[in-house]
Parts: sequence; C-alpha cells; structure tokens
Amino acid sequence: MRPALPAPIGFGGINLLSLFVGTFCLLWSSAFAVAKLTLLYAPPLLLLSSRFLIAGIVMTAVLLVRRGEWAISRRDLLVFAALGLVNNAIYLGLNYAGMTSISAGLSAMISSSNPVLTALLAATFLHERITWRKAVGLALGVGGVVFIVESRIGGGADHPIGIVLTIGGLISLVTGTILFKRAAPKGQLWVGNAVQNLAAGVALLPLALTFEHVSDVVPSWYLFAGVAYSALLVSVFGYLLWLYLLRTCGATSASSYHFLMPPLGLMFGWLVLGEHVEFSDLLGILPVGFSIYLVTRRGW
Repeated sequence: MRPALPAPIGFGGINLLSLFVGTFCLLWSSAFAVAKLTLLYAPPLLLLSSRFLIAGIVMTAVLLVRRGEWAISRRDLLVFAALGLVNNAIYLGLNYAGMTSISAGLSAMISSSNPVLTALLAATFLHERITWRKAVGLALGVGGVVFIVESRIGGGADHPIGIVLTIGGLISLVTGTILFKRAAPKGQLWVGNAVQNLAAGVALLPLALTFEHVSDVVPSWYLFAGVAYSALLVSVFGYLLWLYLLRTCGATSASSYHFLMPPLGLMFGWLVLGEHVEFSDLLGILPVGFSIYLVTRRGW
C-alpha cells in the first residue's frame, strides 16, 4: 500500500509543503542553465569540486556556530558519504561533462525521466506497487523524453556522447534515491547534506587536479556568481529540500516532481543562455506533463 503523505504544514495560510516543492523545482531546474554558463569559464570537475567544497565548508561552519547539532551515528555518516558520491560527485560529474556538448534544456529534459527509473527500482527494492495507471504514466514520460532526444540528435543540435553521459548521471541519481530510502539514515538533514557535499568535493578534487588544468579557468564575475549560486542555493538548499521531500513523500512521489523540470529547464535555458526552444520540445512536454498526473494521482 502506498504510504500516506503527511498533513500539509500551514503557516499564515501558506502550504509549506507546496512551497518547498515549488522552491526545489525552481532551484533544481535553474541549475542546468547556470552550470552551462559557468562551463564557459572553467572545466567541469574543477567547477564541481569547488562548488561542493564551498557548500560543505559553509554548512560545517553553520554547524560549528550552532553547537550540539552534530549528533549522527557512524552508520548514517557512511550512508550520507555514499550518497555524496552517487547523488553529487557521479551524478553531477557526468551531467557537467555531458553539458559540454548538449544544451541545458535537453539536460534538464533527460533528468526529468528520473521518476521512471525510480518507480521501477522502488518496486523491486522498496516494494512500492506499480499500478496500471502508474505504468501508463511512466511510459508516457519515457515516450516524451525519447521523442525530444531523437529530434535533437536528428537535427544535429546535441551530441550523442553528451546525451549518454547525462543518462549515466541520471542512473546515478536514481541509485542515490533508492539508497536513501533503503538505508533510511536518521541523522539531521543539514548534517547529512554537509557530509554529502564534503565527500563529493574530496572525491572529485584529485580527479580535477589530475585531468584538468587550473590555467584553463577564466576569471569572470559570471563564473563567481554561478559558482556561488550553485554552491549556496542549489547544493545547500536545493539538495536539502530534495532529501526532505524524499524522507517525507516516498521515492516515487518525490521523484515525480522531476517531471516538472522540462518546461522550467527549457525556460531557464532560454532566459539565461538564449537557447532556442524547438516545436518538438513543446510536443514532447505534453506526454511528460500528463505522466506526472498519472504517476502521482491517488486511487484507481
């Protein structure tokens, strides 16, 4: 049986759960365009290791000021460190590498198929039931993404290698989602997210220094602003909201919010980078949008 969602938290007439969902979607979808922009000024691994270490150090500094909030077991510490590798280092490492040859909008579109893989793995490892309605919704989501990807490849707008790398990152994120629900770490999410970022930064830094060159970094206020945005807003608060939604809503329900990323990702790609939105993109969004309704609707 599908677990019931907690009662919405209200404050001043505002549904905080809806506010958290909306904020998460905006932060997560905007990160693709910001990443694409910063990649113009620095190599991907150097960018990511800097982003994760900045986020981890900032969160650790907050914990040092707010004493008494470090309570976390060794087991949960290891779980969050593992999550840092799959949710942060591998997922975004492959994503950033992929975005060097594909658009930010397409990257967001591919990542939006997160609910499909999550639902399939959740049925196997978390015993979340897949109804016929859910299966139809997942098929529509896949169909919409495949339609857009094939159109992009056929038009020569995006490189197949970049698409493969981005799909690999998606698989890593889904693995982290299942791991989080399966292991169910009980530590505070702020501490857990700090551990995630530090583990990811420490893991990526040696690779960045080995395969990339600091001399390739082009100082620019676009670069500094992009790294600050990615580290302080996306890595700190975006991932904090993601872990909260996973803990609160369940793997399939929380992941279904990623179906909202395509229109938002395309919008930010257009606003920030001036990326052209194809008519086929809009057609592909229609089945993807309907799929979220089928996957998250109760009953039937």
